[in-house]
Amino acid sequence: QVQVVESGGGLVQPGGSLRLSCAASGSIFSANVMAWYRQAPGKERELVASITRAGSTNYKNSVKGRFTISRDNSKNTVYLQMNSLKPEDTAVYYCRAEFYTIGTYWGQGTQVTVSS
Repeated sequence: QVQVVESGGGLVQPGGSLRLSCAASGSIFSANVMAWYRQAPGKERELVASITRAGSTNYKNSVKGRFTISRDNSKNTVYLQMNSLKPEDTAVYYCRAEFYTIGTYWGQGTQVTVSS
């Protein structure tokens, strides 16, 4: 059974930075696509950024230039470097690991709060 575990959330002031990490364990395969989603109170879950095994990336428009997604295929781990954080970035951030052969798995989420 694949397990997806996020870490790195917390409280940060506006303009600050955080780095989220997510590890997918329990599979001999490297996930085809790994992604970060977020869900703010009262809002739907939305895609923040994704990265394929080959390194192709995709970002939500509002985070372009501030967030950077990267991955280490040997560790089946994905990272989200978040700079110039804004209060509107406050949300629970979820990691998603998609394996074309065995399905899609989600982490439990990590809280990111941007506030002075």
